[in-house]
Amino acid sequence: MPRSLAPETQQHYAGLALLADPIHEYMPFTVPMASVEHPTEVTEKELIDTPWVQRLRYIAQLQSARWVFPGAEHSRFQHSLGAMHVAGRFARQLYPSLRALEPTCPSLPYVEALLRMAALLHDVGHGPFGHFFDENHLAQYGLGHEAVGAQIILRELDKPLRGLRRSPSGVFAAGEALEPAYVAYVMQKKAPENPAMPRWLRVLKPVLSGVYTADNLDYVLRDAYMCGVAVGPVDLERLLHYSLLTEHGLTLHKAGLGALTMFVQARQYLYTHVYFHRTSRALDLQLRDIFAATMRYLCPGNPLDMLGRYVRLTDWSLLETVRDWEEDPAPEKQALGRSWSQLLRRDVQWKMAYDATLATQHLSRQATQHVTPAQLRQRICQALPATHRHIPFHLDVAEPAARQWSPAARRTIALYDPATGTVE
Repeated sequence: MPRSLAPETQQHYAGLALLADPIHEYMPFTVPMASVEHPTEVTEKELIDTPWVQRLRYIAQLQSARWVFPGAEHSRFQHSLGAMHVAGRFARQLYPSLRALEPTCPSLPYVEALLRMAALLHDVGHGPFGHFFDENHLAQYGLGHEAVGAQIILRELDKPLRGLRRSPSGVFAAGEALEPAYVAYVMQKKAPENPAMPRWLRVLKPVLSGVYTADNLDYVLRDAYMCGVAVGPVDLERLLHYSLLTEHGLTLHKAGLGALTMFVQARQYLYTHVYFHRTSRALDLQLRDIFAATMRYLCPGNPLDMLGRYVRLTDWSLLETVRDWEEDPAPEKQALGRSWSQLLRRDVQWKMAYDATLATQHLSRQATQHVTPAQLRQRICQALPATHRHIPFHLDVAEPAARQWSPAARRTIALYDPATGTVE
């Protein structure tokens, strides 16, 4: 006689689905249970299907490198799902040590949901052309995409976040409900330390803002794969296995140090050969000349004052709009349309004449103090032969968006030495 499955087993299969992914293979996420008992259940699927997260399908992960590496057509949507998956793995790995450190912390399903949602939504504030939009539009309002994303979480996504009651690990403990302010706090790398936040939450912050994170562990693997670039091994399994939480915060067992070193080298290789590729930088210079004027038409103000308009502003919407400007009767739009057409047919206007990679710790204090890129450009111009000073040129100073594993960055991670039983 056929036997029915236990309720817990039925719940596992009824309430979880899998996303296929080229990097992480299968990524589980929660979906509504098909039952009378849960007619309106809020799950991760509802968050993924919101206009704000779906919008990330139309914002490229790599703003200009996709015009250099033909395979780099992946979006911030794919990366956000991957980061969510890695964040869940962090939660399951770190929870035993979190519980030992902070016995009053919430349940594992709650902590997992918190980190997964922070990772899923960490890029939700991005505008078209990603970090370029931060530097060339949001900066004038004192904003970055994380600050915009935090407000989107608090103002637009608070209801579905509060409605979550389970994660792939199971159901929250009785009385637990996700707090959107916690999600917004964890996802902001640049947010100042907030002593008002519970300590268990503060010690989890490095999962998205440390040396190795749910964010960069996904994008290093994904960007390398999609660009067809061999960066050497990134041992995600070993890094996660040897991660724990101590009084010093996120801590790495010394047995994982080699995996961390390999990861940092892989990330550095991507910065040098992909993110800062000479043609990508040249395209960014060309884009900078027309971006501010373009934004006066498409986003004429602070995005936080026009979220209803901002949710529709993507790479796709921008590019489809500017394609028509060549035929516009307004002279400024015509000129902008011609410039965009030139960019989109990959007619690159700048060529690299010279490049150098400098480590700031190797420069003297006098060489780096009070010298802006504009001043440095002027000094270069003065050093040129008089016959060459009329030639237009740009000085492009590229710095990694995330700190490399420098002595300063090492303060965000501690090392556990099993030989001495100490953390340093």
